[in-house]
Amino acid sequence: MSPAKLKLVQRLKIVEGQIRGLQDMLIKDEYCIDVITQTSAVKQALSGVEDAIMENHLSTCVVDQMKKGKEGKAVGEILKVYRLKRK
Repeated sequence: MSPAKLKLVQRLKIVEGQIRGLQDMLIKDEYCIDVITQTSAVKQALSGVEDAIMENHLSTCVVDQMKKGKEGKAVGEILKVYRLKRK
C-alpha cells in the first residue's frame, strides 16, 4: 500500500474513533452543544479525506483520461463529485 493510502486509512481510523466517541457521548447524555461540536469535527475530518482522494484523482486518473482523449469522462466525473458535494 502506498504511503498516501496508508495515511488516508489512518485518518479514517481516527474518524472511526471519533464516531465511537460520539456514541459514548450520547449514551452518557453529554451536553448537546458538545456533541454537535464533535459531529462538526467528524464532518471536517471526512471532508479532508474526500479532498485528499479528489486531489489524487485529479492528478492521476483525470490526467490519464485527458491524455487518452477521454475528456468527456473526466469532466463528467468531476461534475458528479461537485454536485454531490453541493448537497
